[in-house]
Amino acid sequence: MPDLQIQLLSPKLGDTIPLPQYETPGAAGLDLRACIDAPITLSPGALVLVPTGLAIALPSPSYVALLFARSGLAARHGIALSNGVGVIDSDYRGEIKVALTNLSQTPYEVKPGDRICQLAVLPVVQATLSFVDHLTETQRGQGGFGSTGRA
Repeated sequence: MPDLQIQLLSPKLGDTIPLPQYETPGAAGLDLRACIDAPITLSPGALVLVPTGLAIALPSPSYVALLFARSGLAARHGIALSNGVGVIDSDYRGEIKVALTNLSQTPYEVKPGDRICQLAVLPVVQATLSFVDHLTETQRGQGGFGSTGRA
């Protein structure tokens, strides 16, 4: 894969806040950290936009960067991404900010430098759109949620 260009927007990055990195050789995502001056308390049910202090340039429109919740934050503290998965298009050049929500009943404190999400770079295929009057039939058809049964 071509290089992912990362612009550091805050002097804290690489100084008091570690640079983004893959935490293990097998990690699919880079850990991004809260680039904030003071802790932020995330009350139960609250939403907050947390800056990361960085911007990226994907190598081409053939790639997308996706932001995912950190499983430990979700499992232990109920902290999730407000939008489920964040999408960073190849032509976006602004600061990456992470929309966090607290799904628990307990306030949670985000501290400067805390790992708040993972960023994964994936290939993109833009489909050719074909508008039709009817779709091809399948065995499942229009069966929705739970229509295939339980495993």
